[in-house]
Amino acid sequence: MALHVPKAPGFAQMLKEGARHFSGLEEAVFRNITACKQFADTVRTAYGPNGMNKIIINHIEKLFVTNDAATIIKELEVEHPAAKIIILASQMQEQEVGDGTNFIIILAGALLHEAEDMLRMGLTPTEIALGYELAVEKALEILPTLTCYEVKDFRNKNEVLKGIKTAIMSKQYGNEDMLSNLIADACISILPEDGSFNVDNVRICKILGSGLSSSVVVHGMVFKKNVEGVVTKKTPAKVAVFTCPIDVATTETTGTVLIKTADELMNFSRGEENLLEEQIKALKDAGVDVVVSGAKFGDLALHYMNKYDMMAVRLQSKFDVRRVSRTVNATALPKLICPNKEEIGYADCVYIDELGDTPVVVFKQEGADTRVSTIVIRGATDNYMDDIERAIDDGVNTFKGITKDGRFVPGAGAVEIELAHRIAQYGDSLPGLEQYAVKKFATALEWFVKTLAENTGVKAKEVISKLYAVHNEGKTNFGFDIENEDCNIIDAAEAGIIDLFVTKYWGLKYATQAACTVLQVDQIILAKRAGGPKPPQNAMDDD
Repeated sequence: MALHVPKAPGFAQMLKEGARHFSGLEEAVFRNITACKQFADTVRTAYGPNGMNKIIINHIEKLFVTNDAATIIKELEVEHPAAKIIILASQMQEQEVGDGTNFIIILAGALLHEAEDMLRMGLTPTEIALGYELAVEKALEILPTLTCYEVKDFRNKNEVLKGIKTAIMSKQYGNEDMLSNLIADACISILPEDGSFNVDNVRICKILGSGLSSSVVVHGMVFKKNVEGVVTKKTPAKVAVFTCPIDVATTETTGTVLIKTADELMNFSRGEENLLEEQIKALKDAGVDVVVSGAKFGDLALHYMNKYDMMAVRLQSKFDVRRVSRTVNATALPKLICPNKEEIGYADCVYIDELGDTPVVVFKQEGADTRVSTIVIRGATDNYMDDIERAIDDGVNTFKGITKDGRFVPGAGAVEIELAHRIAQYGDSLPGLEQYAVKKFATALEWFVKTLAENTGVKAKEVISKLYAVHNEGKTNFGFDIENEDCNIIDAAEAGIIDLFVTKYWGLKYATQAACTVLQVDQIILAKRAGGPKPPQNAMDDD
C-alpha cells in the first residue's frame, strides 16, 4: 500500500502539482521590479535619434533590424507577467496614438526603479502608488500650459511638416526632410472634408533597388503585379471589380448530358463560349475598360477581353480587392454580371510600369476624388525598407493625431525636465509620506534626458544640471541638443523639435497606471501549464 505524502502547508496545498506561488516583498514585488527594469533597459538604448538598433529573430526565424520599440515588443515573446503589464500599456499607446511606445516603457521602468529605493526605505507599495497618482495628476494639469505650437490648418503642408518631422527624426535621423514631405503629400491629398482621417488609406509599397531618394507618392494604389492580358494602359478608365473568377460559369449541380452527334457536341461547347462572350461584351457596352478580379481569369475569358480591348488585373488578396474598390469608388461584385452605373468605379489612369526589375500595376487617381494614396519606398535591402515603413507609419499616425488635437509641446527632453522641475516643487508642498513618491516621480522624468545624453555619448548629469539652470530662469522650451557637444542645450521649439501633445498626455497616463499596477501586486500564482501544442495565433490581416 502506497503512503500518501501530504503537500507543503500553506497556499501551495490548494493548487495542482506543478503550480508555482510567490508572495511578499522579496519574492513578488522586488522580483517584478527587477524584471521590468531589465526590460526597460533593453529598449532604453533604442530611444532617440541616436538610439541603437536591435536584431530580433522571431519564432519563425524572420529577421528584424530596428530601433522601433513597438516592433521589438511585438516580436519578443515576453513571458514575465509584470513585464507583460508594461507591454500591454505600450500596446494601448500604439493603438491610441500610434507612437510613443518607448516613452511608456522607459517611464514605467524608471518609476519602478525609483520605487525600489523607497520600498527599501520602508514605504509601502500603496503609499508609493498613491504618490505617483498625485504626481501624474499634477503633470497632466501642467502639460497643457507647456504647448509651444499648434497646427490649425490640416491642409497647410508647411504647418503639418513641422509636426511630422520630429516623429520621423527619432527613427530615421538624416532622412526626416524627405520622408516628412512624402507623408505630408500622401496624407493631405486624401484628407476628407469632414477631417476624419483613416491611417489605412495611406498604403506602402516596397520595391527593392535604387535608393531612398527615389521614393515617390502615387495618388491611388500600386500593386507589385503584372496584368493578365495584353492591354497595359487605359486613360481614363472605368473599373469593374469582381470577387469571383472571370471564366466559364460552372453549374452548382451535377448532371448528365447525352450527346448523339458531332454537331450537338460542337453546339454544346459553343453555347458556353457564346454566353461568356456575351457577358464580357456586356461589360464593354457598359463602358468598362478595366476588370479587377480576386480570383483567376480563364484563358477563354482573356481571349475575349483582349478582343474587346479591356485590361485584366488579378489580385490574390481579398483585402487588396477591397482597397481597390475604395480607391476607384466601385462595388465589389460576387458574380459575373454587368454592373450598373453606381457599381462601376473610375480611375484617371490604370497602367503597368516597371520599377527596377519589378512590374507594378498603378491605379492613379488625381484631384479631390483621391481616396487612397501609396508611398512607394525604394531601398537596397528588405530590412532597411521595413525600418523606413515603420518610420512612415509613425509619421502617418502623427498626422492622424494632428487632425484630432493639433497642439505640440517642446521635444528633446524639454517638457520632461520642466515637468520634473514643477513636480519636485509640488512634492515639497505635500505634508505626508506621498511627498517622497512625488519627488521620485520627478526624478524618473529626468531619465529621458539621461537616456538621450547616454545614447549620444555625453555626460548626463552635466546636461541635466544645465537644463535645470535654464528652466529655473523660465526658459521652458530648452532641451538637449544631440549635435552640439560644447553647449548641449537648445531651444527645442525654435529648432522645430516638437512632440505631439496627445502622445505625452497618454504616455504619462498609461506608464503611471502600469507602474502602479505592478507595485500593488503582492502575490504571483502560476497555475500548472496545460500540455499539448500551443493554440495557433490569429494571423488574419486587419483591414
